[in-house]
Amino acid sequence: MGAMPAGSAHLCLRPRGVVRGAVLTFVFAGVLATAAATGALPREDAAGPEPRTGGGDRAVYDRATLHRVAAEAVADGKSGKQAAEEFVSRSGDRWGAVYDRREYAEFEQSLDGTYTGVGLSAARTAPEGGVEVARVRPDGPAGRHGVRAGDLLLAVDGRATEGLSVSEAVSLLRGDGRPGSTVALRIRRDGMTWTQTLRRERLATDPVAVSRPDARTVVIRVSAFSKGVGARVREAVRTAPAGAGVLLDLRGNSGGLVDEAASAASAFLDGGLVATYDVEGEQRSLYAERGGDTGRPLVALVDGGTMSAAELLTGALQDRGRAVTVGSNTFGKGSVQMPSTLPDGSVAELTVGHYRTPAGHEVDGRGIAPDLPAGKGAEDRARRVLSGLGGGS
Repeated sequence: MGAMPAGSAHLCLRPRGVVRGAVLTFVFAGVLATAAATGALPREDAAGPEPRTGGGDRAVYDRATLHRVAAEAVADGKSGKQAAEEFVSRSGDRWGAVYDRREYAEFEQSLDGTYTGVGLSAARTAPEGGVEVARVRPDGPAGRHGVRAGDLLLAVDGRATEGLSVSEAVSLLRGDGRPGSTVALRIRRDGMTWTQTLRRERLATDPVAVSRPDARTVVIRVSAFSKGVGARVREAVRTAPAGAGVLLDLRGNSGGLVDEAASAASAFLDGGLVATYDVEGEQRSLYAERGGDTGRPLVALVDGGTMSAAELLTGALQDRGRAVTVGSNTFGKGSVQMPSTLPDGSVAELTVGHYRTPAGHEVDGRGIAPDLPAGKGAEDRARRVLSGLGGGS
């Protein structure tokens, strides 16, 4: 994949590896994806550098040196990507990453709500450290062939998962990213072991689900901020029955495009600040569009899986007094990464800054504390709160 067109600019939150307790969750979907997300704008272009927001360290790392190291490796006939990976590993930037052309192309496709894969998500188990199927998409190749949540993945295309990093297992499952290619999974369930061969497919995701459990409640569940999500949230609010309250469910939302999160904020705000962020010391701002519904009762439901762009939206609604937030503390990812193209065409990202909520609160490493803490039964409590605000049953 070559450089993106000059002038193209969109903040996005992209998945990236994060240990949450003893479990590290990964999406085996053809995208180099992990359970945490960082945000992003496209790589540098004629309009100047633009950032990604997400989790990261407090330091700002040296992109110029990274480019020099990669260029020297290419000039010596070595891999620029490998040299960049070694540099990032030594730099101390926890969220720095390097992607080859294919990996980055797969990620770009995922932002359109499509990916190539077999339709399963998995987690690293503890204490064994193996790979376990966490979720299966019913209409995907894995679901149609009987793969179930809880199955153990022992090997992928003949290579044992024991001893592999999860990113290596993801790479094996992703393969060449071509729809129609096959992957053989060695599976264990209830003491039985077998090999299941699956054919990768182009799959579409639907990150927005809207339901109306009663005449006075609209539930908008947003699982990611891919392209078009902001417009769908605004449409759901615009077409909600008069007097109905909105329960905005952001639980487990690992991020996506930050401009889509700002667009979603525009459904509930009449303009104004959504977030500020800095890029190598220069402060910038994100604003909502004018004309949002500022009177409809609103409750935002969050948890420890609410990350990055979803935290940015949560912080804006909370700081500006627009929503009551219910649930548990959000994940806490608020750094800014800058993607740029290396001499061999791979794409590297290093941390260049951090973002803040409208009131100036930093999210990175802290998360957002809900107004009303709730664990088990959080959704029921959120509906009771919504009812008390004048919406809901």
